[in-house]
Amino acid sequence: MSQNKEVIKVEHVDFDYDGHLVLEDITLTVQEGDFMGVVGPNGSGKTTLLKIILGLIHPLKGKVQVFGRTPERGRHFIGYVPQHAELDASFPISVMDVVLIGRLGQAPMIGRYRKADRQAAEEAMQEAEISDLRSRRFGTLSGGQKQRVLMARALVGRPELLLLDEPTASIDGRVEQDIYHLLKKLNEKVTIVLVSHDVGFISAYVNKVACVNRRLVCNPADHMTGDTIEACYSGPIHMLKHTCEL
Repeated sequence: MSQNKEVIKVEHVDFDYDGHLVLEDITLTVQEGDFMGVVGPNGSGKTTLLKIILGLIHPLKGKVQVFGRTPERGRHFIGYVPQHAELDASFPISVMDVVLIGRLGQAPMIGRYRKADRQAAEEAMQEAEISDLRSRRFGTLSGGQKQRVLMARALVGRPELLLLDEPTASIDGRVEQDIYHLLKKLNEKVTIVLVSHDVGFISAYVNKVACVNRRLVCNPADHMTGDTIEACYSGPIHMLKHTCEL
């Protein structure tokens, strides 16, 4: 992939909730092939920034482009992985059916999924390394397995950009590392922006880190220092460096 094509361009964006400024003068560029980590304290505006990029909410001021288009038009090229599954754990739906939900914008409005939709689902499950789970009931899966299913659902539309909102927040460290290994592999084909609570983990995988705490500071991952992170979190933190072994 080229490193010059702009995938996301955010210029001088402000956003407020009920008069309270959550994001201020945010400027950010994501290029094709990037693996960007977005970090910051709780309530700092990380998820809000993702929603603006997706066109789900609109900034108070500033400009946002996704693949050179408005977010509403550009989001058709985006795969989105939320922090938690929106599905009722007791609902009897299979992994295959959850993944196929990601084809709803491309499948026929009426009738069954096409052969091409099921083939795309098989390929997405293979990429997410969950082909063996295709017939399992979604509600019976572990937290890490559910996140892989949601990743497959996001990949089934063959996106050019993958947005993930704290996909490892509720799973243990070993499974978290496995998820990041998988994302690093997927990054060979797709641009990734990942919101994470774990600065130490993502620093071993991403090439850029955006620190958000109302304002934003973006640095190459290998230029991040303890002082930079502490400034973002408005106080001292203990950062553990993890190694990436592929």
